[in-house]
Amino acid sequence: MVSGCILEVLGYIGRLMSYHDPFNENGFLMQICCLTIAPAFMAAGIYLTLSRIVVTFGPENSRIKPLSYPRIFIPCDILSLVLQALGGGMASAASHSNKSPDTGDHIMVTGLAFQVFTLLIFMILCADFVFRTITRMNRMGDAALDPTHKTLRGSTKFRLFLVALALSTICIFIRSVFRVVELGEGWNGALIKNQTLFIVLEGVMVIIAVLVLNLFHPGLCFREGYIKKPKAERGQGGRRWFWQRKGKGEVGEKVSPSPNGSDTA
Repeated sequence: MVSGCILEVLGYIGRLMSYHDPFNENGFLMQICCLTIAPAFMAAGIYLTLSRIVVTFGPENSRIKPLSYPRIFIPCDILSLVLQALGGGMASAASHSNKSPDTGDHIMVTGLAFQVFTLLIFMILCADFVFRTITRMNRMGDAALDPTHKTLRGSTKFRLFLVALALSTICIFIRSVFRVVELGEGWNGALIKNQTLFIVLEGVMVIIAVLVLNLFHPGLCFREGYIKKPKAERGQGGRRWFWQRKGKGEVGEKVSPSPNGSDTA
């Protein structure tokens, strides 16, 4: 999220450069490249949170394993980012050489389109998880949910975080769709010259996405899902995720094998 915000700032610096000098090619390319790839970093942060949400409600409610979400979507996001950065670099080099930037533009649009596709699949899986959770709750009651995180699920902060995450995802999706259509028309298209649409569907969407996830930061809203480590273990980090394991050991403790073959907490 921080990387995405830094790129957004750089992109708008490029827009200011273009405002003061419309013929400043560096400012134009700076805003095109930075503002195009910035939300890919924000999307990566969103993908990481879903695995925690699945664990909070119970992995049995998900169609795939919790860790599968970041393992599937983060590489897709990286691929999208690489395509966008590569396309932006090629378009910039071609423009400086007074050549057509169309090839780089097409690669950039391909990266954006792939990002839209990835976000769409992500939202479908989120909706499927919600549907399966509600269906199992109607059939099984509280037994459908992981009892370990009952307190966390009941907290107002966590519930507001879920709303914020949904809103942020939708905003980034709307923004990405707009940029695909905008850049698909080429650098001389009508949309790229429409400042009102750009501010609303690019700037405002990103501001909302960043703002809500900062107001309801997962590090704060998931606080009940962590337990403090004993002082002897704090060199490895002050907190760890509170989870439930079936079998030996107590809730929230990670069990590792001892040298004699038995399990120790």
